[in-house]
Amino acid sequence: MKQKKSLIRNDGFQSLLASLLCILGGLLIGYLVLLIIEPKGAFEAIVAVMKNFFKYAKATKRLQYFGQTVVKTVPLLMCALSVLFAYKVGMFNIGAAGQYVAGACAALFFALYLKMPWYVCLIAAIAAGALLGGISGVLKTACNVNVVISGIMLNWIILYVTNMVLGSDSFAIKNPSSPYTKGLVTVNASAMLPKLGLDKLFSNEKTVTIAIPLAVIMAVIIWVLLSKTKFGYELKATGFNPNAAKYCGMKENRNIVLTMLIAGGLAGMGAALYYLTGIEEWQTNISSVPDMGFNGIAVAFLGNLNPLGCILSAYFIQHITIGGGNVNLQVYCSQISSLISALIIYLCAFAPFFKSVLKRSIRRYDEKKAASAHKEGGNQ
Repeated sequence: MKQKKSLIRNDGFQSLLASLLCILGGLLIGYLVLLIIEPKGAFEAIVAVMKNFFKYAKATKRLQYFGQTVVKTVPLLMCALSVLFAYKVGMFNIGAAGQYVAGACAALFFALYLKMPWYVCLIAAIAAGALLGGISGVLKTACNVNVVISGIMLNWIILYVTNMVLGSDSFAIKNPSSPYTKGLVTVNASAMLPKLGLDKLFSNEKTVTIAIPLAVIMAVIIWVLLSKTKFGYELKATGFNPNAAKYCGMKENRNIVLTMLIAGGLAGMGAALYYLTGIEEWQTNISSVPDMGFNGIAVAFLGNLNPLGCILSAYFIQHITIGGGNVNLQVYCSQISSLISALIIYLCAFAPFFKSVLKRSIRRYDEKKAASAHKEGGNQ
């Protein structure tokens, strides 16, 4: 009994319960929407979204598509870490989407044109994302430009720059017969991220690479940096109260720029960890910023702005996103998973409310118990 009490009083456990309530609420409302569209297949559709690779009867197929889901979780997690890191310092890094694009541009340019090995391409992607993030940081400190405004503008600028660079005939990066860039395997195999040697386990899913452990390690590093170091404390203090941090001798402007550099580098790294697996090529005529950066915002908040919590939330969002393609497309659209994700994230705004209700209930229970104990003591 005592263990249950101690667990329910734990702040982390309360945050987990609040996130689970958000997920259940989003699924319930999504199911109601499906009922409105077509009641007959609503239950099968919501089950299909949740099942994802479990729909396959053969274990080999399930493992193969599980591997693909995990691979696609990596860039989502890195973008979430980017958003989370900046938010902890009081900035909303909506520019993570553009920083992700910058990382993709640098990684593919170094891989397909300069024929560099994977580690050079990875460093180039991190540097490109950090540069774009640093621009927002400098604009904030030097010109007091809100990072949201600069981030949104830079998202579109870097998107069209990337399309021009990767689609240019001068560099011969684009496949002549399609709008996509050339495959890494045929052009520069050395740019492919090293495999984990688990091809047999994941049924020859060749995209399972060191990107997966690298992303998890980065989540742990960010958690340690923010929670256990003096540097992380200074960054959070700057975010909580810039004037107080400045009064205490902390360099406010330096911390803001450093924060945006690190946040941008994380998003850029996410793009490299995705495109250097060879799972997908860049579409050089794309007219909208990839969803990965924006979905990272959702993952960060669903993970309660905790780097370790983001690992689970990133997988969950990617799981239902891919599962959305399994619904009956003659009745429902595949974007139903995006709707459910949006509902879950919307409900995340109520997570503090759920926590406060839980804390209030615990407090009332304690008061009643104390009053009961006092009454029994008085009777004796």
